[in-house]
Amino acid sequence: MSAVWNYFKVNEDDKTKADCKLCSAKLSRGGSKGSAFNTSNLIKHLKSQHDNEYKEFTHASKPTQPTLQQTLSRREKMSRDNPRAVKITQAIIEYIALSDQPLSEVENVGFLRLLHVLEPRYDVPSRRYMTDTELPKLHDSVKKHIHSLLQASSAFSFTTDIWTSSVSPVSLISLTSQWIDESFMPQRAILHAKQFRGSHTSQAIAHVFEEMLQTWGIPKTSVHVVLRDNAKNMIKAMNDAGLPSLPCVAHTLQLAVHEGLLAQRSIADAIAVGRKIIGHFKHSALAYSRLEDIQGQLNQPIKRLQQDVQTRWNSTYYMLQSLIEQKRVLGVYVSEHELPDYLTAHQWALMEKTVAILAPFEELTKKVSSYDALASDVIPAVTVLVRLLNRETEEDHGVKTMKETLLAAVKKRFSDVETNPMYFISTILDPRYKDCFFSNNALEAKLHLKQELQMMSRAEAEGSQAEAAEPPAKLFLKAQASTSSSLDTVFEEIAKEQPQAAQPLAAGAAIELDTYLGEAPSPREDSPLKYWGVNKIRFPTLAKMAHKYLSAPCSSVETLVSDHIFFLPSDIRSSVLGQYRHDTDAVDRIGTSLAITIVASPLASTTNKFKYNIIKIPPKLTYHISLNTEVL
Repeated sequence: MSAVWNYFKVNEDDKTKADCKLCSAKLSRGGSKGSAFNTSNLIKHLKSQHDNEYKEFTHASKPTQPTLQQTLSRREKMSRDNPRAVKITQAIIEYIALSDQPLSEVENVGFLRLLHVLEPRYDVPSRRYMTDTELPKLHDSVKKHIHSLLQASSAFSFTTDIWTSSVSPVSLISLTSQWIDESFMPQRAILHAKQFRGSHTSQAIAHVFEEMLQTWGIPKTSVHVVLRDNAKNMIKAMNDAGLPSLPCVAHTLQLAVHEGLLAQRSIADAIAVGRKIIGHFKHSALAYSRLEDIQGQLNQPIKRLQQDVQTRWNSTYYMLQSLIEQKRVLGVYVSEHELPDYLTAHQWALMEKTVAILAPFEELTKKVSSYDALASDVIPAVTVLVRLLNRETEEDHGVKTMKETLLAAVKKRFSDVETNPMYFISTILDPRYKDCFFSNNALEAKLHLKQELQMMSRAEAEGSQAEAAEPPAKLFLKAQASTSSSLDTVFEEIAKEQPQAAQPLAAGAAIELDTYLGEAPSPREDSPLKYWGVNKIRFPTLAKMAHKYLSAPCSSVETLVSDHIFFLPSDIRSSVLGQYRHDTDAVDRIGTSLAITIVASPLASTTNKFKYNIIKIPPKLTYHISLNTEVL
């Protein structure tokens, strides 16, 4: 804007006029349209009527020539402690963290050119500086914040897994924590991506797991449950560590489906033929180009056939789907070109029926593998799945053996879900399900829940009485004395073994439970945590239990660090791990840096889309990092 407007303003009644602030004269702006407006008349008026103000205007409008010193200072590189340089360096390490970029990004030519255009005076730090200085600084900032978050909660659920690199002889064990804050907002943090040396025995896993908990000061009494796979060493490790654990539901479903696919020879043969056909196209660029030509001639979208991975049943499902979608295209192809094998009409029919039967499994796997899936989803999912498999339809002809085997495998592998408190209490406390999805154990589940409420009420009453009777210092000394004497321990054990008179359930808790169960379940798409966030005042005792039991996920697929870090693109993993094959300390450090990822808590979800509540980390950061204090 011209400096002349310091002395004029646009007339409020007529936009084509300007009022002089000095003498209130009205002057034309040079035309009747906005495109014709100019300041010539205003400058002439200022020159002829207001000499002093005109001199101020001309002085302000005159461009100033920068001094030699000013020119040279604009070309000098900023020092590393320059406030702007510090801010840029911090932004770079956060960019690397949030984008899963290798630390070698600071040596990338394209990245360096971009920074030079944005800020020519900025001197990009070396990769070593970013690794040894900026990364530990980021690590410490996040660790401090995560510590403060963990101290605000008393019940945590964990997921864990072990992964071995294909580009370097390194094994990592992960630890992801999940909990619910006071506002019933789900929170999640990756605490470790720790190098795991030696044999993966149950004793070694239990020892490493206990070390990770001790690093964060999390007592075993605060561990609600640990999600792990179905490997025997992992199951025994959790038992040896004295930690409650549950299997990953998605993994268990895959094992059940794998049994079903192998149960019927005709289906297994059809899958083998389909695998051979796709393998032919995978190994021949000419065959694929011919297939694409036929897709174009038939006005079908250009799609590639999907090869399965035998260890993952859902990839076999997707392979069968892709074959069925291209059935017509493959028919034309085989009439003109050779294939190593081809599916008969009967095999095509078997594949179509198999896909129809496995569709609920695929949908359920997606559901339990989603970011917001909870342990409370398991019993309803299994109940629905069993009912679907029990239904007989005309389409079952030819696949009855597979369907019966699937039903038996599901019942066998999920036989204890309705008797496991981790599952049935969380299901009852989920307002979407309550006691509606139990097959035959609803009464026992509600009785057990009442007992839990009774124990909670009794513990709270005893705790409040103890706090009123003794100050915290005396309680601490008393606890020390009891643990230092083996006699005291034995006395306590014997006292606990004696039957105690059953106390009636607190009236308030009983009314809460009856009122809660008497209300209609919430819609399935609603969030159970939002429900308890709103109704924690109505049902305070139940809300405390929900705070604990609804923190447990039902699958480790989306919550594990493995899926965010272990499956990074191979070029990133190889660039940061491959070059440190013989440097174990560097591998620890780089393994930790790889664990930088986004932390988000799902509030609500739609199809394959989630809304996230990002944990805010000062100063206004939205990240967290796998923390390994041994290597930083």
